[in-house]
Amino acid sequence: MIFSLASAISPLAISARGTLGFSLGARRPDHTCKTTADYEADFDALRTKAGSTIVRTYSVIDINVPKYKCETAATILPAAMSKDFKVILGLGADTQEHYESEKAALEPVLSSKFAPYVYALVTGSESLYRNVSAQELLPRIRDTKETFGKRVHRIGTVDSWNKFQDGTADDILTSGVPTFLMVNAFGYWQERKITDATETYLDDLQQAFSHIQDIVGLDTIEIWNGETGWPGDGGSNHGNAEASTLNEEAFFKTGVCAALAWGINVFYFEAFDESWKPKSTGKNGKQGDETHWGAFTDSRTPKFSLSC
Repeated sequence: MIFSLASAISPLAISARGTLGFSLGARRPDHTCKTTADYEADFDALRTKAGSTIVRTYSVIDINVPKYKCETAATILPAAMSKDFKVILGLGADTQEHYESEKAALEPVLSSKFAPYVYALVTGSESLYRNVSAQELLPRIRDTKETFGKRVHRIGTVDSWNKFQDGTADDILTSGVPTFLMVNAFGYWQERKITDATETYLDDLQQAFSHIQDIVGLDTIEIWNGETGWPGDGGSNHGNAEASTLNEEAFFKTGVCAALAWGINVFYFEAFDESWKPKSTGKNGKQGDETHWGAFTDSRTPKFSLSC
């Protein structure tokens, strides 16, 4: 599968090692909002222990805990400037109202002072997976580009690998609007045993990348693996996928390191455990724990060596 994946991502340069980034939450363990100093401490840990200098966020304003509305972009960008980090900023876009509020909140933050530290803007986070149509999402991506494109040159979206593979995203791909895409892929969510997870992960990326290449080529749009990962001790099992820190390390060392070796840029989900999160309910109606996905504990201690 690795050979096929390498073929699929050509003509991207695969001689250089890929870049490792991390998904980063907006909240402290007690569910209050992170401060700029908190983000600076996050960045210090990621640089020192993982050699990483790029993170991605999920919204301009985090409203997951209504009592504590976190102004993510306004808080993280000063930290990025002080620590020389890059940030991929997400804009929520599952509804037009949500998108408009995110855009309005970003406008005063994305000044010439902070724009150099924004690597890309991604509108929507698995919106197609959550049954937003491409025809609904595309105008929001286009509006992001028209509004912020002179300040940030990489504009696009992020979605599950199968929404790129099965043609759901084709109207977005052929529009000429996005210059940046992120493809999420997890062996865990495919319910694979850890021994099969890397093959599934790389095969899913291959299928998504191949379809994108068939539709628009890979030399016009920059593509990253937007999320992958595995839950550690205390997490929930998912079918044959068993949560444990040993399995998390095994997936990192085999799956993530393999993708990086082939020159694929990877965002690991996620940087730090988020112990504040409530249990979530999946499409199967079952509740699952999402507090133990970090490569680090919530006190910024690595769970295992993050070298390949």
